[in-house]
This record gives sequence, C-alpha cells and structure tokens, in this order.
Amino acid sequence: MLRERWADPQFRRWLGWATLAGVFLLVSFHRVTSAVLAETLTTVFDTTGAQLGFLHAAFFYVYAPMQLFAGVFADRLGTRWVSTIGTAVMGVGVVWFAVSQSYLSGFGGRLLLGLGGSVIYIATLRYCANWFRVDEFATVTGLTIAAAGAGGILAATPLAVLTAAVGWRAALLGVGAVGFVLALLVFLLVRDTPADAGLPAVEGAPSADEQTVAEVVSGLRTVTTRWDTWVMGVMLFFGLGINFTVMGLWGVPYVVRAYDVSVQTASLYTLVGNAGFVVGPPVLGWLSDRLEERTGIVLASAVVYALAYGVIASLGRPPLWFVGLAFFLVMFFLGGLLLSFTVVKERHATEHSGIATGTINGIGYFGAAVLPGVMGFALDAFWTGETVAGNRVYSLFGYRVAFGIAAAGGLVALACAAWLHWRS
Repeated sequence: MLRERWADPQFRRWLGWATLAGVFLLVSFHRVTSAVLAETLTTVFDTTGAQLGFLHAAFFYVYAPMQLFAGVFADRLGTRWVSTIGTAVMGVGVVWFAVSQSYLSGFGGRLLLGLGGSVIYIATLRYCANWFRVDEFATVTGLTIAAAGAGGILAATPLAVLTAAVGWRAALLGVGAVGFVLALLVFLLVRDTPADAGLPAVEGAPSADEQTVAEVVSGLRTVTTRWDTWVMGVMLFFGLGINFTVMGLWGVPYVVRAYDVSVQTASLYTLVGNAGFVVGPPVLGWLSDRLEERTGIVLASAVVYALAYGVIASLGRPPLWFVGLAFFLVMFFLGGLLLSFTVVKERHATEHSGIATGTINGIGYFGAAVLPGVMGFALDAFWTGETVAGNRVYSLFGYRVAFGIAAAGGLVALACAAWLHWRS
C-alpha cells in the first residue's frame, strides 16, 4: 500500500508541496515575529523606533535582493537542493538571533534568517510549475501563500502566549529545532520533477530543462526590459512592503497604544489579519482560475486595500472591531495583488518563470526592507518623550502619520493595478 502511494504522482506532488509549504510557513513566521516581540526587543537591545524598524527589516535587506538569485538558483539547481540548504541556513539564523546579546548580533541573526528564507518561495513556485497543470497554478500558488498566512497566525497570539510562558529566547530556539527537522524532510521527500522521482510527467504540466548561464542571462534581460514587470514590482513594493510592516512590526504596538490593551490582546488583531492571508490567496486564486480572470481581480483587490488603510489613517482610533476587519481585508486582498505572480509567469516562457517571479518578488520585498524604517522615523518624530518599562510611548498622531504612509502606498499600488488591467 505504501509503495503504491509512493508511486502515485498525485500523492507525491502533494507530499512534496506540503513539505515545502511547511517551510514557507516557517519563513512567514520569522518575517513577522517582531510585532509580538517589539516591546521585548526594544528593551533588550535598547532601540528607538527607527532602530527597531531596521532590526525587523534586516530580514528583508537580504531577502529582497536574493529573490532574483533565488529564481536563478531554482531554475539552475532545482527546488530540492535550494530549499534544503535555505531551510538549514534559516535554522542557524534563528538560533543566532535567539542567543544574541547585542543589537548588532541580533541584526546579524536577522540577516541570516533572511538569507535562508529568501529562496523558499521562488523554489516552491518552480516546483509547482513542474508538478501541476497550467490551469492549477494560480490555485496551488494561493494555497502556498495561505501557508504563509498560517505562519503569521502562529507568530501572533500563539507566539505571545509561548514567550510569556518560556521566554522569547527559548521559544525561538524551539522554532530553530523545527527548522532543522524540516530541512531534512525537504531533502528526503521533495524531487524537482516527476522524472526525478521516477514517475511519469503530470499531464498538462510544463517542464523546463536545466539552463545554461547564457540562457539565464538572456532570460533576465527579457524579464527586466518589460514595462509590466516593473509595474507589478512597484505594486508589490507597496502591497507586500506595507503589510509586512504593519502585521510584522507596528500593528501590535499601534493597537496597544490606541486602545490601551495588552500585547496578547493586541496580537489577536494581527492574528485576524493573518487569518485573512490564509483564506484570501487560495479563494482568489481559485476564483481567478475559475473565471479565467487575473488583472480584474488584482484591480478590485487594490481598491479595498487602499480604502482599508485610508480609513485607519483618517480616523486614527476607529472602533476596535473595524481595526480587526481592516487587518483581515488587507491581508485577504493581498492575495489578489499576489495574482501578479501568475500574471508574470503566464507572460514569460516556462524556463524563465523562476527569474520572472523572482524579479517582482524581490522588488516587493525591497518595500518590506524600506518601509519599516520609514514608519519608524515617522513615529520617532512624534515621540512623547515618555517611556514605559524601557519602551518609547509614541503619540496617536504619530501612528496616524504612519498609517497615512500606508494609505499613500496603497494608492500607488492601486494606480499600478489600474495600469496593469487596462493594458492587459
């Protein structure tokens, strides 16, 4: 029975995907732990708002530029080796961060986390392109992104409860151990193509041969000389960048400050937001495949995205239920913006899919590297001069300015989505 299951292409592709999705869940967890740990890290490393923003963004300083190389590695070396090494490096990074005693050491740990995590998503997309039919790609991509939402959920209230029980260092060391186990599972269970697993190709799934360096360079030139590549990249710069700044860093401190609640209570609202990220991408990916519509869904998502942040910026302290709803909506409809991965894949040859998705993903995560510090500077500008338990107390007006930056970025993303739709 087990041998029959092992020889079943349907079973093997989903087994490999589930293993990679588990790793991507861990990547997403590390991307957004700063929100729950913000007060602790501020005290431990004695940071300002801008410095905390830079510490959080250190993950993305490596993650963003590595997206282009991740595509090259995925196309050249294959998913199995790239993901195994990346997962192991990520495990080393979280252990380093957990034992850090200084800001610079913690910064180095976050950099290494970003380096290891940077290759996982694009390598997973490369796997999906080889193991799934063309008409399944948006759906399975949505499911992959949903795994990231699950990671965000675990980095919210569950992490807050765990750190309260055992301390933040022990909690992260435990997560590091899980990462090393996942690295081993990727090596044992994932194969780049059905042929590598000794199985027939999945009907309707494209396949690409290993490329020469010259072919990779040619593909990079093709991808980066198209206007739509850069438009989708800028849209993701603000779409991904804003959400990973709010959900990954400033969302919890904002709720704590504006509504005078505990960190654990505030983390429930980013948990709700990440629940939207679990539901939105697969639902919108399925809808996109069902309707055979891409850019219209991207545009509708961008409208909701910009409005949700605009209302928080305008009101400053809207009803708390609305904050939860807004966080849910921006993460749900981020799944619509991420259909741009399917759009860019469909506009390029199969052998360039890793480079194409890696390019726009890299631009998107460059936003996640820049915007935390920008919002941190805005908050520092309106610091009240007060501290509580070693943490700076920022004014509500400062948070309104920070969310104003988010709303402005949402409008830019909306303009990009409109251009993409009308030019499709």
